[in-house]
Amino acid sequence: RSRSVQHKVRFFEVGGAVRDDLLRREGFDIPRGDRDWVVTGATPEWMFAHGFVSVGADFPVFLHPVTHEEYALARTERKTARGYHGFRFYASPEVTLEEDLRRRDLTINAMARDADGRLIDPCGGAADIKARVLRHVSGAFAEDPVRILRLARFAARLPEFSVADETMALARGMVASGEADALVPERVWKELSRGLCEKAPVRMIEVLEACGCWSRVLAGVAVGERAREALRRAALENAPLEVRAALVFAEARPSARRALEGLRAPAQTISTADLFARERQALLEARTQQQWAQVLKGCDVLRRPGRFAQVLDAVRLLEPSFDATRARSLAAAWSAVDAGAAARACPDPRGIAAAVDAARLAAIARLP
Repeated sequence: RSRSVQHKVRFFEVGGAVRDDLLRREGFDIPRGDRDWVVTGATPEWMFAHGFVSVGADFPVFLHPVTHEEYALARTERKTARGYHGFRFYASPEVTLEEDLRRRDLTINAMARDADGRLIDPCGGAADIKARVLRHVSGAFAEDPVRILRLARFAARLPEFSVADETMALARGMVASGEADALVPERVWKELSRGLCEKAPVRMIEVLEACGCWSRVLAGVAVGERAREALRRAALENAPLEVRAALVFAEARPSARRALEGLRAPAQTISTADLFARERQALLEARTQQQWAQVLKGCDVLRRPGRFAQVLDAVRLLEPSFDATRARSLAAAWSAVDAGAAARACPDPRGIAAAVDAARLAAIARLP
């Protein structure tokens, strides 16, 4: 008989959906997201035979033929080398749900529900939700440096939760042993960008600093208290990632651009942070029409108005007394000038650029 018929195939809802449901019951305002499933007793052949489509490159994950939700075969893992990819996964009908749950990072992420809605919680995640604690499932936490980043991200999502002392000690040990040095830039950015967009992004920075990971993976990026306060305000306003990243990387050495390029951040994020780092002081100090003309040119407001708007938001968040409304009015007046008409009115072709600039300068001068 084949192994696929020796075990009863069962489906369990796991991970974030289970966690978030319990958080909502505790009064947390958590939106409903995607559901993930673990399948026990099945083989890839069984999944294919029942219409599931394979999507997992590293381990067997499938899409449901109707709901398109992800179903992963229950699996265990073994550390074979340093870093995020240094694992060998073992998926088999013999792997139990409890074994699958015990390989997860935090207890609040190691819960499941069966078809009858019964909670399966071998690691005490429900109790840790009630106690408001982020705690690692087992010593295997130390085998994957990405889990430090995820710990910090969950601290940003759930700032009411403390990090268990033993979990912080484990994270510090991972940094001290060099395990965190194996983090690749793309994965650092993925977790960092998600954490920056959480409810309390400064909390993520604090957790990474507390375990020593921040200085290892973001050397040269110092986030001062002024920037942290701005980041807190950005979170309250639900500012986009580009604005939040600009605030975090403004003082990066040698530059915001170099730091974000090193993390393989998106081009728009890099461009906004770079412009904010270069022009924010000029924006704060601009008083005369000539100074504003230089700033508006330097910010390329004609071609990149959306980026300029994000930079203005970042400046305003950093310095609440900054008059962003006036800056927007000046930019609008500058951009509204009919450059073609100004060029046609210029008798000497060699003076067209100066004529257009003069028309734009006159436009902003007319503002009160």
